[in-house]
Amino acid sequence: MPMGYIATTVLIAWCTFFAVAAPRRPRRIAGMSFWFGMIINEVPHFGIYFLAASTALAAGQGDLGSTGARATVALAALTTLALAYSLWLGIRSGRSIDDALDEGLGADWRDRVRIPLRRHRPWLRILLLPAYMKQRDVRVVRNLSYGDAGRHNLLDLYHHRDTPQNAPVLVYFHGGQYTSGAKSREARPLLQRLASQGWVCVSANYRLRPETTFPGHQIDAKKVIAWMREHGTAYGADPARLFVAGSSAGANMAGLCALTPNDPRFQPGFESADTTVTGAICFYGFYGHYFGTPPDEPAPPMQPQGYIHPAAPPFFIAHGTNDALGTVEGVRHFAAQLRAASHNPVVYAELPGAQHNFDIFRSPRCEAVVDGVAAFTARTLVTP
Repeated sequence: MPMGYIATTVLIAWCTFFAVAAPRRPRRIAGMSFWFGMIINEVPHFGIYFLAASTALAAGQGDLGSTGARATVALAALTTLALAYSLWLGIRSGRSIDDALDEGLGADWRDRVRIPLRRHRPWLRILLLPAYMKQRDVRVVRNLSYGDAGRHNLLDLYHHRDTPQNAPVLVYFHGGQYTSGAKSREARPLLQRLASQGWVCVSANYRLRPETTFPGHQIDAKKVIAWMREHGTAYGADPARLFVAGSSAGANMAGLCALTPNDPRFQPGFESADTTVTGAICFYGFYGHYFGTPPDEPAPPMQPQGYIHPAAPPFFIAHGTNDALGTVEGVRHFAAQLRAASHNPVVYAELPGAQHNFDIFRSPRCEAVVDGVAAFTARTLVTP
């Protein structure tokens, strides 16, 4: 019996089940969906590569003659089909984003964009090196201090090696349920891409629980914006054109920053700083609707939907249908609330098959989202 082949095939099949089926209830099963399915859901082609190689190796060693081995080959074939389906869903995300842009910005938005948008995705890197993030024309200045909380108040700044002039700014906040995470994990494809195009991007740490609680996280987020307004010009930035972005908990922080400009509740000691933003970009955030909780219940004070108002800036929201940690029902409700109240565009892209943390790798889905953000920001920066 080829025990190594059987064990690895069963492991990949197990992870694939949680990636494709993605059961979201109860909470314990939802956690398994995330931890077992998250990686292979974004890079299913590597599961296909591994199954093909291990099956070929077992066949070359003459290990496929037993009943158990033949059953394992059948399991490998079924798992490959499921992985191919997952890959197709990731590629199909590009169409979902295009539809969302048309709905949120108007069908003629492409005619109003003044910069060229990428027409072809980097498929060689996607298929072979999805974890490789560096771009030769991007420089990263690490561990700049924006506050007095030590390593929790550090940021990394990304800019083009040819220092830009009057560059738009992206301020990004990581996820981690306010208890974990770091500035160098998620959204690196987005940060590298925009910096390569001449943006100045920052990814910031912030104080976590139990060191602080709400509104401590939000105060740190506002400090990052204030720091960019004061120091960004030294790196070629135009702080008047500043977008906030975030993933998971960071999406909530970004949304709350966008909806509470210059709010003194979140700016103690720096009330006079300008913390207005040009737009917000939110990936797989949690918006209060959690596994059966009615979406019309009052939003907790740390949820951005409690601060929606007609002057809200433009929003780009991306969320997966298979998200096991932040329900898609909650984000649909949040997007609907924004659209009903705001005078500015709201782009909501619902990504088929996407799990939480879809922005860690240069996957087909993540690259499609990055293209969508590039289009959204390019249209938003055009003066009406």
